[in-house]
Amino acid sequence: MTAHPPSTLRAALWMSGWLLLMLFVAIGGRETLRDLNVFQVMEIRSLFGFVFLTPIILLNGGFRTMATARPVAHVTRNLVHYASQLGWFYALTLIPLSQLVSIEFTMPIWIAIMAAIFLGERMTLLKIVAIVLGLIGVVVIVRPTAGEINVGQLVSLASAFGFGISITLIKSLTRTDSALKIIFWMIVVQSIAGIVPAIATWQWPSAYVWFWLVIVGFCGTFSHFCMARAMLYADATVVVPMDFLRVPLSAAIGWLLYSERLDMFTLLGAALILAGNTLNLRSPAPRPAAASS
Repeated sequence: MTAHPPSTLRAALWMSGWLLLMLFVAIGGRETLRDLNVFQVMEIRSLFGFVFLTPIILLNGGFRTMATARPVAHVTRNLVHYASQLGWFYALTLIPLSQLVSIEFTMPIWIAIMAAIFLGERMTLLKIVAIVLGLIGVVVIVRPTAGEINVGQLVSLASAFGFGISITLIKSLTRTDSALKIIFWMIVVQSIAGIVPAIATWQWPSAYVWFWLVIVGFCGTFSHFCMARAMLYADATVVVPMDFLRVPLSAAIGWLLYSERLDMFTLLGAALILAGNTLNLRSPAPRPAAASS
């Protein structure tokens, strides 16, 4: 695979596409899930994604070029992503959009914890502070009370954990496979994973819902294409902070379209989570060279 020279500008342009398309996914998801089961929405999204992607695949050498030497990595990444996406869509029907997206941004915090536990990475003071800030931010947003558990908030937390795994695997896959190939395998694996529950819960959508299903299918597919392309031009430490804009933008959409009240707890919690992410994404200072004897 041809290496791409680093370019923050190109990464930013591709991330702008990711931001716009993900906002439409949130709106489309909210509209379609008023009438349909989440499994059906996910399956139709994958099928529409295959339709939208096919002309691009044919223009780039056909389906034979979609062969990969890393099928296990693709299957693992997409099963984790599928489960996380199911949780994200389900939580979308239970909690305000601003809360959902704010909690989603705990995923770099989970990545830091997993890296320390399973990969033996050094836990620096900055990383510890970042994790503490992120966890406090979640508590501020969730505000747990005795005997009361908000299922939507718990599901969104689990989804954020899964998205962290998925993003890590995407970065690994971009070293050997093209963005187009990554999206193709996402559609294939998720279509197979969801076909049985989708058929079991099937009901015919109205014309209005079909419109939003097309939007979700198109934007859901090409948002990941934009993310994969951005990862080609910059490291995750550059790309992920660009996604922070989705927090205020999602809050604005929730307020304008759905009259969702943006309380001070959500604002404070989101600020703590983003502050933790900023610390976590800072490059560690180089160690001083050993003095020559």
